[in-house]
Amino acid sequence: SERSQARLISALRSFFGWIVQEGYIKDNPCDKVDSPKLGRYLPSVLSQEEVTAILTSVDTGSWQGKRNRAILEVLYSCGLRVSEAVALKISNIYMKEGYIRVIGKGNKERLVPIGDVAVEALADYLMVRPIPTDRKSDNIVFLNRFGRSLSRISMFNMVKKQALSAGIDKEISPHTFRHSFATHLIENGADLRLVQEMLGHENLVTTEIYTH
Repeated sequence: SERSQARLISALRSFFGWIVQEGYIKDNPCDKVDSPKLGRYLPSVLSQEEVTAILTSVDTGSWQGKRNRAILEVLYSCGLRVSEAVALKISNIYMKEGYIRVIGKGNKERLVPIGDVAVEALADYLMVRPIPTDRKSDNIVFLNRFGRSLSRISMFNMVKKQALSAGIDKEISPHTFRHSFATHLIENGADLRLVQEMLGHENLVTTEIYTH
């Protein structure tokens, strides 16, 4: 596909760039190669009914269930990247004030509002959160059964499993909730620049894709 071609050309360009820096060759042969023009990628988005179906399908009878419900609520309520959700710290959650501090790409910090339902789900989980087994995990919100930070892969697998449990037949990842968060905000009249700030996009053009 054109996207695969672009990835390969980018990898070769970087490789030959390193060879130029090391002095083995004078010019980067990939400088004369044009990458294919890529069409704008339209992200997969859940409807509000599908989001509700996934959220309500979680069995909160165990601490893992409460954790999974809290993860899904935070992903959708705050539009976090999976890496941001995995790294979310207890000290960066301000439940009474209704916002969280997020450390995003490039170590950039932003403040994101968090809804009452997500706050309630977080509070329920934090009451039964496992005891951390190391100092690195002391301040991390979402822990695994060993008391350590939940991995990106584990969060990814949980989201896919929960979507299947809710009968949602779509290719879904944690990022789907971020796409849905942005799309639903814009559908309901939110200002594009406000959505840009909440998502942590450096360029407004990146956010404009949600006007699809």
